[in-house]
Amino acid sequence: MPIQVVGLGMDSEALPELHAGIIDGAQVLVGGKRQLSLFEDHPASKVSITSPLESVFSEIAASEEAGRDVVVLADGDPLFYGIGARLVDEFGPDGVHFYPNVTSLQAAAALAKVPWQEVISVSLHGRDDYVPLYNALRGGSWVAVLTDDRNIPAAIAQRLLDRGAEWFSMWVFENLGSEEEYFDRYPLAKAATKSFSRLNLVLLERKGGPEAPLVMGTPDEAYEADKGLITKWPVRAAGLAALRLESDNVLWDLGAGSGSLGIEACALLPSGEVHAVERNGNRVGMIRENRKRFGALSLEVIHGTLPACLKDLPDPHRVFIGGGLGKDESLLDVVCPRLQDGGRLVIHCVLLGTLERCRHYLTKLGWVVDITMLQSSVTTPLAGDIRLEGLNPVFIIAAEKPGGV
Repeated sequence: MPIQVVGLGMDSEALPELHAGIIDGAQVLVGGKRQLSLFEDHPASKVSITSPLESVFSEIAASEEAGRDVVVLADGDPLFYGIGARLVDEFGPDGVHFYPNVTSLQAAAALAKVPWQEVISVSLHGRDDYVPLYNALRGGSWVAVLTDDRNIPAAIAQRLLDRGAEWFSMWVFENLGSEEEYFDRYPLAKAATKSFSRLNLVLLERKGGPEAPLVMGTPDEAYEADKGLITKWPVRAAGLAALRLESDNVLWDLGAGSGSLGIEACALLPSGEVHAVERNGNRVGMIRENRKRFGALSLEVIHGTLPACLKDLPDPHRVFIGGGLGKDESLLDVVCPRLQDGGRLVIHCVLLGTLERCRHYLTKLGWVVDITMLQSSVTTPLAGDIRLEGLNPVFIIAAEKPGGV
């Protein structure tokens, strides 16, 4: 008999007759501590879901082999950020049968009177990675967040404030389905200072937007930049094209300057992330201001010296070097081994010596190297008309690391 997985919904005492009957007939009940406490008087053997899950699965398998009816208790819909997917992976789709119930998201959406098909959902339960939340917020009007004891509403609100995402308000739903149920909407600044019940769900509502849209080809003057030191927009566009970004890539933007290339890369990475590294403190402040201005929330700013500050970053799929290359190969000695197989490295340089040094280094590694010289011109006013003003030529070195799919 397949393992029966039952969603308890918001109120375990108001279960549908079918769900209640399956639980009543269980010989083995599997669930979290809180779920099992609701069935203390049930005569079935109890298996608590704790880490590592492999030991729990072993007990389930042993009970099945002994011919005992196993029922796994879950919150809401077991396939909505629940144990359902792991059970299917372990026992196969034919070995598991699901009985879903109302999820916390459905209950919260009903209270807020929001069509829940319009809500993007993100789980921070047991996770430290906020990138999926930042990416969801970029395009979503409503984003639900499953929390835990570390990623509490106040911590989430403060994270968003630190990135300048002041155009969201936060709904917090506490103790859903219980007599202590309570919900309200707060400005992020207020939510960041409040304490909430341990059992909660967060719903972020868009109330506006960043100062400027996050798009490719943004005019250079729209960025905060140090004395005009910025990768000009035609060169920026060519560099982004040379990177050949895929939607979930991790990009390192090294010697980021104003952060313009990394910020526009965020527009091409709906599931990815950018790590912008800059050693100049004044420019780091400008990158953060530009991140806020364009709502590039998935851009992580690292204030540090290359290559030492790279050791704690995730291995990249793509690397862009716009500055900080130096006069030797020490940066490339660190970057090239860390770049994932099949990944791409793009370097912008203006000096012929740097061009030859990089070409020689990468060719010696056996990487395929393409070089493009880009010399663009932009219009500028003159005598009531316009003329073309040439920008400095830039060499774009693009190399692909062997391997990958």
